[in-house]
Amino acid sequence: MSTDNQAAGNRMTGAEIVLKALKDNGVEHIFGYPGGAVLPIYDEIFQQDDVKHILVRHEQGAGHAAEGYARSTGKVGVMLVTSGPGATNAVTPLQDALMDSIPLVCLTGQVPTPLIGSDAFQECDTVGITRPCTKHNWLVKDVNQLAAIIHEAFRIAQSGRPGPVVVDIPKDVQFATGTYTPPADYAIQKSYQPKIQGDLNQIHAAIELMATARRPVIYSGGGVINSGPEASKLLRELVELTGFPITSTLMGLGAYPASGKNWLKMLGMHGSYEANMAMHDCDVMVCIGARFDDRITGRLNAFSPNSKKIHIDIDPSSINKNVRVDIGIRGDVGHVLEDMVRLWRALPKKPEKGRLDDWWTDIARWRARNSFAYTKSNDVIMPQYALERLFAHTKDRDTYITTEVGQHQMWAAQFFEFEQPNRWMTSGGLGTMGYGLPAALGVQIAHPDSLVIDIAGDASIQMCIQEMSAAIQHDAPIKIFIMNNQYMGMVRQWQQLLHGNRLSNSYTEAMPDFVKLAEAYGAVGLRCEKPDQLDDTILEMIEVRKPVIFDCRVANLANCFPMIPSGKAHNEMLLPDEATDEAVANAIDAKGRALV
Repeated sequence: MSTDNQAAGNRMTGAEIVLKALKDNGVEHIFGYPGGAVLPIYDEIFQQDDVKHILVRHEQGAGHAAEGYARSTGKVGVMLVTSGPGATNAVTPLQDALMDSIPLVCLTGQVPTPLIGSDAFQECDTVGITRPCTKHNWLVKDVNQLAAIIHEAFRIAQSGRPGPVVVDIPKDVQFATGTYTPPADYAIQKSYQPKIQGDLNQIHAAIELMATARRPVIYSGGGVINSGPEASKLLRELVELTGFPITSTLMGLGAYPASGKNWLKMLGMHGSYEANMAMHDCDVMVCIGARFDDRITGRLNAFSPNSKKIHIDIDPSSINKNVRVDIGIRGDVGHVLEDMVRLWRALPKKPEKGRLDDWWTDIARWRARNSFAYTKSNDVIMPQYALERLFAHTKDRDTYITTEVGQHQMWAAQFFEFEQPNRWMTSGGLGTMGYGLPAALGVQIAHPDSLVIDIAGDASIQMCIQEMSAAIQHDAPIKIFIMNNQYMGMVRQWQQLLHGNRLSNSYTEAMPDFVKLAEAYGAVGLRCEKPDQLDDTILEMIEVRKPVIFDCRVANLANCFPMIPSGKAHNEMLLPDEATDEAVANAIDAKGRALV
């Protein structure tokens, strides 16, 4: 083809450029909701079959579905929304993705460029509104720059610390004709070049410190999973080589297998006793792809007071942000772990593994406390028991789990044992109620033959319940497992423990009949109220090849323990058998206010 013919072949409308750029960046599915400012793009979607559009019922649902898709595949999630309220409804999933480092490309429509700033119908300052909740954003004013901007958006979303980006496209730019720039030909923005390789001198120093540790712990986070499957393999290899115990944040579950002998379970506010005590008493802490957030550290001035700290993170702003560390290593977790494994193997003198014997004795003593224990009942379904049985029936299947936010989320993290990364989708940093159902939709679209279960609460599930309609439309047989206790459970727990049991607006008095609601959507509704009926109903839910809402009636006032009260240190956590009135009283000050 001649250069002139090739150039002519690259001439297309802005809307055509959008679809061509998506295809060239490997996009197979986008989640969206149409509106006037994106109708040219929807017209192009109608005329092609390469990129499949998943129609949601609310733009927030589009964002969470794209998050679930991204988290379960390692690919970039893509959402398409209209201007004004379409863009503002996308803010919650954008902030959610920013805090949990999920790669998203959000395409928004905008009013025609001559109308920008005139308060036109469905106009808003999308770039201004989304600047704080994205890695970067663009307002495209020239159709000839559109393809390059979309290519750059994908690069920025998935490189470095992953996150969301926004491309705001005025309607006249979508109609205009311009030249398409292929991904191989666009000029990369030189100001954004994430550092991938860690500093070898710092890695050497870290290995030397680890080799002399007597009470070490590895604290891993979602950054290991974001780095890709090879990073999880290298993490497991490092644990095997060093013999170190390992714990994880909520977002990092699955990077190290729950069946591994060195696993301490999740740490943090509702983490295990052994994980939190190991974090408190360790002499060397190796933080890999986590950010020392407040739900992990507890009271900062009492956090791991006698340890040397190593922090590996691709985001330089995370290092020394919340906790001062002794060795900071900026780089991609996978690359840094590869160097650490190599340097550990090359140590001239192998560390004496017996030096950790006393440490493992301490850990065994902490494990013996069985901090996730609960009192079982033959009369009422305990929420922990419900999740134990759900896990028992799904652990040997090709299963993906999403959650809403609240007590059920923490119990799911405690009682589900993840062996692989990318099987656990939850809202960690922002704690977004309503995340789980649309996230499950996204996961199911990505993995149509897998079992996808959203573990939900009766309050959270109603935030985005309308996406059941999308699941029906797109034949996505997601399972919604509602832990129905008639309360906003975590709110009620905090009110009980920290606010004098003044249960202000945490009880739901007008609960829908979830079975009838499921049937109204065209889904299957199930209900279970007795422990001896639970197994059969779970199996029925699993076997149905349609969307299911399972109304699992659990004990109303069960609390989620262990729990580190606000303002307390790791070694001051409340255990199930210690949550007495006196212990709770010690968690609040003389005026009855939660310590912060």
